[in-house]
Amino acid sequence: MNISSRDILVGIKEYLLMTFGMFCYAFGWLQCVLPAGGMGGGAAGLATIINAILPASLTSFLTIGTLVFIINVILLILGVMIVGWKFGIKTLYCIFMMSLMFNLVEMYIPQGIMVKMFSEVAAGNLLLVVLGAASCGVGIAVAFMQGGSTGGTDIVAMIINKFRTVSYGRVLLMTDCGILISSLFLTTTITVAGVDTVIEPLSPLAFARMVYGFIMIAVIGYTVDLVQSGNQQSNQILIFCKDYEKMADMINTKAHRGATLIDAMGWYTKTPSKAVMVVCRKRDTTQILKFVKEEDPSAFITVGSVMGVYGQGFDALNKV
Repeated sequence: MNISSRDILVGIKEYLLMTFGMFCYAFGWLQCVLPAGGMGGGAAGLATIINAILPASLTSFLTIGTLVFIINVILLILGVMIVGWKFGIKTLYCIFMMSLMFNLVEMYIPQGIMVKMFSEVAAGNLLLVVLGAASCGVGIAVAFMQGGSTGGTDIVAMIINKFRTVSYGRVLLMTDCGILISSLFLTTTITVAGVDTVIEPLSPLAFARMVYGFIMIAVIGYTVDLVQSGNQQSNQILIFCKDYEKMADMINTKAHRGATLIDAMGWYTKTPSKAVMVVCRKRDTTQILKFVKEEDPSAFITVGSVMGVYGQGFDALNKV
């Protein structure tokens, strides 16, 4: 099997982007969410709970990043035993890199740098949670778009679906809600700028942490959808005109896009004709419409959004 230099460069780019995504996830969690007294779901949320209940003598080496790695390894082993080996090398890479980034951010980035930015804002903690969740969502979306996965809930969903058909969204909701409700009964200490804040079980701060967790889940889901749709969203343009052949030639030569002729008939005139269909990136739509107007000012045009276009010139099917 011959591997070209372009394939090597594309592979390097994908792994660099996944590394960046895992850094965004770790940074958002450790520098924004936790200092604000927030909580989230998934392997990182479970690792945070375990880290909080461990004796102080163990937390020095059983950091959140290390616990994330241990949890994902256990889930991977269970997944292999129950559903077989269905995990790609990119998923394994993301799991390892996420744990590494958690430890690197915790060790080398000064604590509280994001807190200082919002220290004089009344709703500073809420803004930190939203910012951290958005950073986590960007990290997850970047990994997804490169064909990777952060493990955790994905593996749990595969295991559950082995025995019962349950949607991914429901598995995510059930596991995250369980983690967030469990956080109500934790005693944790948040240290920001040298000041310790103790969150007692079932205290107002504990309930606030749970609410922050639900906000974080919602923001992560929205951010992932926004980033992925922004990368994949295209427009489908249908052009109805008299000289459709000339219009299709113009699309090919001037707009440098492909065009497809579709049989059509206007029911008012009962005249057979053809519609010119063009699929393009959203950013190219305005320029194509300008060319169409110059070619035939009386053309009838419809523009519709499509979430994803796969194939030559667009996204690769292996990214689905």
